[in-house]
Amino acid sequence: MRLRSESSVAPQSILTYTLDMKTARFEFDPSLQLLLKRDLRSKPVHLQFQGPQSVKHLIESLHIPHTEIGPLSVNGTDAGLDYIVQDGDRIEVRPVAPADFVEEPSFVLDGHLGKLASHLRMLGLDCLYNNAYDDDELVVISVEEERILLTRDRLLLMHKVITHGYLVRSLNSTEQLDEVIQRYGLVKWVRPFQRCMNCNHLLEPVDKETVLEKLEPLTRKYYHNFKLCSACGQVYWKGSHYEKMSRVIEAISDQTPQ
Repeated sequence: MRLRSESSVAPQSILTYTLDMKTARFEFDPSLQLLLKRDLRSKPVHLQFQGPQSVKHLIESLHIPHTEIGPLSVNGTDAGLDYIVQDGDRIEVRPVAPADFVEEPSFVLDGHLGKLASHLRMLGLDCLYNNAYDDDELVVISVEEERILLTRDRLLLMHKVITHGYLVRSLNSTEQLDEVIQRYGLVKWVRPFQRCMNCNHLLEPVDKETVLEKLEPLTRKYYHNFKLCSACGQVYWKGSHYEKMSRVIEAISDQTPQ
């Protein structure tokens, strides 16, 4: 018996499209060059790419978040982050200018910046911090409450919806505080020792007798003026910590242009 052979089906031809490679020249301000990989600093960056790409996407491919990008010019003409880069473009990238807020700014910080959060609260600034916040929570809080997101995580700042954020450079909390004050012109908003450094709640003056049971013997003896956080119960007074923090505030104020 003869077997009927199956009809063979010729495979469909697969069309392959090859996109032309394009090159754009990026010239970064020296302050932004520090965010580039070491071998890309101190010289123009010639970046190759394919297809339609926004200037935001290409700069962030170099690990610089859009929150750090200020004025842009393309071939000598001002441009925005949504500009679609063309082959041969020369793009100048400058940093964000220090802010000058009409209303007092507020902040949310990631889990690695606990000491910075305490320092900012020490200055009386409204700072949400919880080391249990995940990235999605930080983004939602920043957007919905219009808080400036402070972080050392570059990818976190690359979320498109984040419009106000700062990539903290230093690992030292005192230097971090100076960075943020300079970036956001915070000296005029400083009201030291008005917030709880633990939970961000506003402090209230309280009679010594009210908090007497919370005090150590020497504190009871030598100090008479106290403030209380009604949210977490923390008591504050002008002890040695107050003098130390006062010196930090004075040093920052002296360094900041008026």
